[in-house]
Amino acid sequence: MELAFIAVLAGLAMLVWSADRFIEGASAVAHHSGMPPLLIGMVVVGFGTSAPELVVSMLAAMQGSPGMALGNAYGSNIVNIALILGVVALISPIHVHSRILRQELPLLAGATALAAWQIWDGHISRLDAAVLLAVFASLMGWAIWQGLRTKADRLGDEIEQALASRPMPLTRAMLWLIVGLVLLIVSSRMLVWGAVEIAQGMGVSDLIIGLTIVSLGTSLPELAASIMAARKGAHDIAIGNVIGSNLFNTLAVVGLAGVIHPLEIGPEVFCRDMMVMAVLTLSLFVIGYGFGRSGRINRLEGGILLSCYVGYVAFLASGVIS
Repeated sequence: MELAFIAVLAGLAMLVWSADRFIEGASAVAHHSGMPPLLIGMVVVGFGTSAPELVVSMLAAMQGSPGMALGNAYGSNIVNIALILGVVALISPIHVHSRILRQELPLLAGATALAAWQIWDGHISRLDAAVLLAVFASLMGWAIWQGLRTKADRLGDEIEQALASRPMPLTRAMLWLIVGLVLLIVSSRMLVWGAVEIAQGMGVSDLIIGLTIVSLGTSLPELAASIMAARKGAHDIAIGNVIGSNLFNTLAVVGLAGVIHPLEIGPEVFCRDMMVMAVLTLSLFVIGYGFGRSGRINRLEGGILLSCYVGYVAFLASGVIS
């Protein structure tokens, strides 16, 4: 058991470091290749921060722990909205200026509705997973099309300023991209092994471990990136990380895990976890979209979001203790 705890802690630390190197290297490589800054922000940064969730959930599915795979994806979505945006809004109220991000909010709400409909029967088949991947591919195509045709956008401006402030030679960018990817896989294997061992040793379901320890750990790159962006006033990067990550988790992460291993889902996932995720997503849609005004998450709303996360984790913990 002690070795499992060490593996989880070491895996989480290496996961955060390698994910940061991977995103930094991938962004620099994309910039050197001439990719528009807006496209880098929407695709490379927004979806790249979900690389830990993707690798962890795929490995969990391969090792016969589909509950952890699903818990990691949905738990990360809850962490992203309630914990990350809550903390960021407390640091600095978030203003959503980017037209592209406001267009993505209804897409995120739609993806969440699709996920809820699929798990209603307690099962995600390979066909269901393929549908999720097809929707994700369509959204990726739309994102690339939008990124190429849109000449000016607040998110693109913020990404361009961030890249200019930290220039990186192509050779170093390639090195960080490769090293980050390799260590991302190694650290994910350590994390999954340790988490499974802890769950079995404590008699806790792998779903609960995925919803708590694993999802929080895999979301640390988003937390760090969003806090840094908020402190620099780059609010659209902060919320863009969350929107892109949640779309990726809901569609690609669950889709790939389901293709690898069909997911059997207990009724509590729909009644508890999916409902929490859906309500938080709806609140983000209402607050962030603005409906005629600039989207904004103030400190009061940030405090409410953070309180929701604390209450959700406390509720999960009370079920384990009892």
